[in-house]
Amino acid sequence: MAMTMNGEVQLPASREVVWAKLNDPDVLKACIPGCEELEKTSDNEFRATAKMKVGPVSARFKGRVTLSDFDPPTSYKISGEGEGGVAGFAKGGASVHLQDKDGGTLLTYDVDAQIGGKLAQLGQRLISGAAKKLADEFFTKFADAVKASA
Repeated sequence: MAMTMNGEVQLPASREVVWAKLNDPDVLKACIPGCEELEKTSDNEFRATAKMKVGPVSARFKGRVTLSDFDPPTSYKISGEGEGGVAGFAKGGASVHLQDKDGGTLLTYDVDAQIGGKLAQLGQRLISGAAKKLADEFFTKFADAVKASA
């Protein structure tokens, strides 16, 4: 099952501060819902473990995340894939763009993802709703992390 999602969030800090937070594994680990482990394995790669529950399906996903197409402090791409055992798999990517706006930074994102296994059987509406909820939770926590350092 393929899924796309996009959105934007206004952050009360400069692009440089937002960029630094987007590249800080400790900040990302604290902001990613269900994240149990986020370990930097190279300059642009991470190993991650996250526990997720979508509807009746609960799983611990283990995977890797790669950052590419760097244009600091303006944009990059995130790609990743994870395995959740019998729950299935998820893989995809996101383009993240930062621009100055209203004395702060406007972060926009476009996500493309594919999921399979039991998760894909839950249906598009349930998956899309869960993905939107996870994104909202991440960006709320991320905005709080940015505010704390601004």
